[in-house]
Amino acid sequence: MPEIILDCCCLSNFALSNSLFILKKLYSNSAFVTEFVSAEILRGVHRGHKDLTKIQDSLREGWLKEVVLSPKKEKSLYETLSVSLGLGEASSIAVAKARGFFFACDDRAARREAGLLGVKLSGTLGILKKSIRDKTIKLKEGNLILTEMIAKGFYSSVNSLKEI
Repeated sequence: MPEIILDCCCLSNFALSNSLFILKKLYSNSAFVTEFVSAEILRGVHRGHKDLTKIQDSLREGWLKEVVLSPKKEKSLYETLSVSLGLGEASSIAVAKARGFFFACDDRAARREAGLLGVKLSGTLGILKKSIRDKTIKLKEGNLILTEMIAKGFYSSVNSLKEI
């Protein structure tokens, strides 16, 4: 199973729509976040987004793992990327590049930077599509989850997963 590192927004989409089970099923023990993304999640919890505590629970359960940037290669790339990207995206791209992980992100600028670096990409819609293809969920359930994500603030280029 390929390893994947998730940024805050992508991970939050699944937490806020009560569908972290999809990530757990698809990427159990191969899903990661950086300490910067964990800090963003904590900040969201403190601001009243209680559904984000499910992410903290996932970290405690151990199927989602937190990684720390390695001192040399990852930190150097992180420092370069953090000039133009958020700390969560910059740290996640640095880890993905250095370790050969997929990077799950919906942010256009971060995806562009990752693509220029040759990092393999996915996002919320790609993960939902994979979950249907792998029979983790059915199309109807996926569309209900997508509708919930959109209701919680996710900008989607499609209204139905059938479109992708």
